[in-house]
Amino acid sequence: MKDKDRGSVPPPPGGDMGGSFRRARRRGCTYCSDEAQKIDYKDPQSLRYFVTERGKIVPRRISGACAKHQREIQVAVKRARNIALLPFTSN
Repeated sequence: MKDKDRGSVPPPPGGDMGGSFRRARRRGCTYCSDEAQKIDYKDPQSLRYFVTERGKIVPRRISGACAKHQREIQVAVKRARNIALLPFTSN
């Protein structure tokens, strides 16, 4: 294929030629926006959102929590695991 023929090749589907991409707007921390909501290790239903099916703690970029609250979530999940409110792994 000659260089002058490359201009006739259509761009790849789904956008421009791979230059820049647009990031979605980051949502705020749910615990920062709602002061009434607390992180408690004795509430396993609220902590299940932050644990995967395999038992791993969900990272901050996926959960949307700020760094301060992600550390509190991490401690709460570990405490809940130690007193058998949450499983360490899946069955």
